[in-house]
Amino acid sequence: MPIARGEGGEVLRVCLLSYRGNMYCGGQGVYAYYLARELAKLGCEVHLIAGPPYPDPPDDVQLHKIVNHNFFGKKRDFLPPNPLEIFYPLNFFEYAATRIHIFPEMFTFSIRAFRKLKELGRFDIIHDNQCLGFGLLLMRFLGTPVVATIHHPLIIDKIATFKQASSPREIARYTMYYSPFEMQKVVTRRLDGIMTVSRSAAREIERAFGVPLTEIRVIYNGVDTETFKNDGCEREENSILFVGRTEDRKKGILYLLKAMCMLDDLDLKLTIVDEKPPKITYAPELVRKYGLEDKVRFTGRVTVRELVRLYSSAEVFAAPSLYEGFGFPVAEAMACETPVVATTAGAIPEIVENDETGILVEPGNARALASALRMLLEDDCLRRQMGRAARRRIEKLFSWERAARETLNFYEEVLNGTDGKV
Repeated sequence: MPIARGEGGEVLRVCLLSYRGNMYCGGQGVYAYYLARELAKLGCEVHLIAGPPYPDPPDDVQLHKIVNHNFFGKKRDFLPPNPLEIFYPLNFFEYAATRIHIFPEMFTFSIRAFRKLKELGRFDIIHDNQCLGFGLLLMRFLGTPVVATIHHPLIIDKIATFKQASSPREIARYTMYYSPFEMQKVVTRRLDGIMTVSRSAAREIERAFGVPLTEIRVIYNGVDTETFKNDGCEREENSILFVGRTEDRKKGILYLLKAMCMLDDLDLKLTIVDEKPPKITYAPELVRKYGLEDKVRFTGRVTVRELVRLYSSAEVFAAPSLYEGFGFPVAEAMACETPVVATTAGAIPEIVENDETGILVEPGNARALASALRMLLEDDCLRRQMGRAARRRIEKLFSWERAARETLNFYEEVLNGTDGKV
């Protein structure tokens, strides 16, 4: 096993930060788990500072848990076990901010992570995962380079949400919710190095944060192809699978449900891998609005094994996104030999080869989405052909080992002063 070396020839000590650590919380949790695992395999001493929901860390990765009282969205039962803790300055700020619809989690996590870093001693490099809170600037005073992976700028979520807002009140509420974008803009420009997961994301970072493309390293995510592979189960006729947070407007569930209404001559079955109501409200309300209750089911949280079975049993995977910095579910579906109907939004065209491994359509165009779904659902031979090609593409281009090696090379360049910002 290669040994990653730090200053003085010692084992490279890496500290990863992820304000939401579990893979169930989305792409940042998946990224943190697999990158930490592969860096450890390459010989790094890896520490992961994570907020809830906490991850089950990979072997040889040391986990340090950061408290978060999750005040956001709670109108009752929000007090911590010791109620007096709500008056601690950071806790009280977190509580007060959430009462006016500000999302403070990234800021408060970064401050708490800074405190934890002072306890843990010196690292060779600190690697932030999409947090970009002001605490990162404090970390730079510890004398350790701080780099970050930015999956996409928060402004993209804001734009997608505003486009689908139903009232001025909702627009006002989300204006406050996305206020951390200004903090992220300040922090990003002062880091020692920036990575991102696609060329599309790099262009959005340049546009949103004013960071030149030449200062942004693109390192594609990987896919665990040993886990995500077709399990041989029978495909369910006219079945469509969607995996993602439907409350996130940029995932485009609105347009997928509209497309289903245009395919009412087919006996469609849509499975949505997301929380069930009442934990979510946006998609269930749309399902009722369009009269699709008999055609749509929500799974709730599933195990990785169950997720693989769902990928393997669906005839088509749908990704109607308005933007994706990378798109883990798209890549996982392809690894399971499931053809994809997706949009040309963000990084998806960098993963899906149009008319070879799937069909790409214009974002926000429900009619085009319906047409592509019909084409695949009615052509068994085309589905199998595209599914096999999709698996080959993932195996060839998207590996976590490759991602970790390129990340380690980037660390070395930052440490040697040959890349990143001063």
